[in-house]
Amino acid sequence: MRNLNSVHLNGLRALEAVGRLGSLQAAADELGVSVGAVSQQVIKAEAQLGQVIFERTARGMIVTEAGRPVLFALAEGFARLSAAVSIASRKDDAILTISVAPVFAARWLVCRLDRFAERHPDIKLRLDATTNLVNPALCDVDIGIRVGAGTWPDVKAELLLEQEVFPVCSPDMAAKLKGPADLLELPAIIDGNAMFTWEVWMREAGLSGATLATRHVFNDASLCLDAAIAGQGVMLAWQTLAGFSLAEGRLVAPFGIRAKTGFGHYFVTAAGTREPKKVKDFKAWIREEMAGTLALFR
Repeated sequence: MRNLNSVHLNGLRALEAVGRLGSLQAAADELGVSVGAVSQQVIKAEAQLGQVIFERTARGMIVTEAGRPVLFALAEGFARLSAAVSIASRKDDAILTISVAPVFAARWLVCRLDRFAERHPDIKLRLDATTNLVNPALCDVDIGIRVGAGTWPDVKAELLLEQEVFPVCSPDMAAKLKGPADLLELPAIIDGNAMFTWEVWMREAGLSGATLATRHVFNDASLCLDAAIAGQGVMLAWQTLAGFSLAEGRLVAPFGIRAKTGFGHYFVTAAGTREPKKVKDFKAWIREEMAGTLALFR
């Protein structure tokens, strides 16, 4: 690492920030210095590296061909440095930080957390509700729960639940249905960010190729569920999304036909490391709670 002695760290930080954020101003705001200071750091770093990283144009700073691999490596390096700082700053090992999608947190997890607290009063939970996949090895997150194929790189993915989808609608709408084909007469509520389409369920129900008339499209599954509860149409839901509303009787899953999407809920943890007891306790508790959810669909 002796080659680092010839380049100032502040210059490398400036290069990485400008490359990641796309402008001198944005980099200056993040680094807490002036635009002129960032510009000078970039110029000095390029001179020390002997490589032009950015082309100055009327449209701003454009990354050169030679600069792309440099910025990619710098981004990886500073991400690891940031992770090291986060790990070193952890002061309370009794805090369990969980990264989950907002819809999973709101529709399934949060309403059950009091039971976890009763069983493990020594563990304090901190929820990071985000759709971004995080690598627990590179941040202060201890465990994540994500829906997908489970093939994410650089993390350990452990299957929790295979995702199955099925139509749900209000009890009043369900009362008018006699067979799966009757669903085609109902307006559909569509989750614009879903990783599957109605064809997944239609195929299972013997209606392959059939379509529903779309009433609403939302970019959030939780909003779709609220619309279905309000009687505005039928949506394609899954176990952790609709289980609570089904148990309360606010929604009905007619016909009992469920279709696997090929995706699943996965625990996401750091690869190649030993899991602390608090993570193992949380995983065991989640599996027990999930068994209760699955009992609704038997």
